Amino acid sequence: MLRAVADTNIYISAFNFGGAPDEVLTVARRGQMELFISAPILDEIARVLRRKFEWPPGRMRDAIAAVGAFARTVEPHERVTAVSRDEPDNRIIECALAAKASIIVTGDSHLLELRSFRRIKILGARALLDALGV
Repeated sequence: MLRAVADTNIYISAFNFGGAPDEVLTVARRGQMELFISAPILDEIARVLRRKFEWPPGRMRDAIAAVGAFARTVEPHERVTAVSRDEPDNRIIECALAAKASIIVTGDSHLLELRSFRRIKILGARALLDALGV
């Protein structure tokens, strides 16, 4: 089964706007791929929902809990510096390495520019869905 890590912007876009990012999460909820997440990614999701989108604490907690219901949490042990222009993007790669993922799905230009990292493909949401035939 496909093992994937979604970048923070996939969750934020899915929660606020729907579209292809929400379809990616739906694929994971249906068990059509394994989605992995880490504590640093969950923290960033909560921080962005609170600060940028002004979500109330209860709604934010519900969203984080919903992610925990279908995404498996891993604890990264290796630090990487693959993205120098946006250092927090490295947390996504670290999670993917810990999860032994084959795909990172993102809308982040810094990650997409890499195209891959140690055999982990980096794709946008629509490209992933197209590859899955969804």
